[in-house]
Amino acid sequence: MSDTQGLKLLSTLHEDGRLIVELVEETLPAPRGGEVLVRVEAAPINPSDLGLLFASADVANADYDERRIVARMPDPARRALAARVGQRMAIGNEGAGTVIAAGEAPEAQALLGSRVALIGGGMFAEYRLVDASACMALPGDVTAEQGASAFVNPLTALGFIETMKREGHKAIVHTAAASNLGQMLVRICQQDGIPLVNIVRNDAQVAILKDMGADHVLDSGKDDFPVQLEAAVAATGATIAFDAIGGGALVSEILHAMERVASKDAPYSRYGSNSRKQAYVYGALDLSPTILTRSFGFAWNVGGWLLFPFLQSAGAETAERMRQRVRDNLTTTFASHYKARISLAEALSREAVLTYNARRTGEKYLIVPN
Repeated sequence: MSDTQGLKLLSTLHEDGRLIVELVEETLPAPRGGEVLVRVEAAPINPSDLGLLFASADVANADYDERRIVARMPDPARRALAARVGQRMAIGNEGAGTVIAAGEAPEAQALLGSRVALIGGGMFAEYRLVDASACMALPGDVTAEQGASAFVNPLTALGFIETMKREGHKAIVHTAAASNLGQMLVRICQQDGIPLVNIVRNDAQVAILKDMGADHVLDSGKDDFPVQLEAAVAATGATIAFDAIGGGALVSEILHAMERVASKDAPYSRYGSNSRKQAYVYGALDLSPTILTRSFGFAWNVGGWLLFPFLQSAGAETAERMRQRVRDNLTTTFASHYKARISLAEALSREAVLTYNARRTGEKYLIVPN
């Protein structure tokens, strides 16, 4: 097979603070050994992709051309991102497509002609050359669109459950809970009998989760939110939270509610209750500082949670069990929904950028390269 040419999306931060996002031509060699060449047919825009694609750049006042965006990065962000200056970063954590060529290794040949979900970066492209181990063969009745989000959100939701069990918790609090990931978590918890407190930001998102049968759905914008949160924590016994927001005081409010429930009717202690409370921040929908007001005793921890470090710590057996559950339920439990489908070129239009980069819950975009 001869070389293959196609387009891919790159993001480059320059020393002078310019961020350039552009479509460029690339040439991919024929696959060798365990490699496969995949024609990418669908790739979701995840929040983690946006952090690499634009970070904090001023996209509202950027210059837009047909295949190029030039935006300014604020000086504080430019300094924080100094390590990536000059690097042309390929974007897109995951996607799905068809294997059109394969190396000579048996594991690569076995995928030839198959529709696969794949992970490994650079998926905002027409073609990807990857190792066969980065691919998951999709069932014959699953489309590329249905398989495009088979990794990040499904495995993250399952990872929350595994983390909860491994650390000895019994119930979960989840923020930005009306997202695709949040809806998956609702379905998993319903199937597994795990109590779940869902925190959202408006009435429409409350309705989405209530229509799914979620028991505890709270609007953080309501005046009685602290009271409702404490009641939901008491009803479920939740002592672990996964927060997609990042900035602001929501994590602090959750820990405070957990402490209020744990210390109710207990003798006073200057150190608070002995109930262990854990909050993991796994997203950055709000880029402002995370504010913690120490009103929740001393038995608490706040940390970061990322999918790939978790999978490494979980081990191969657990990771494969999770992947098998995803494969078996791609069109049900782990189904994703998209606000719009756009081409690679359309992904660089001002209208599309300002919409998908706003990171609104439930407004996921899908890039369809071809």
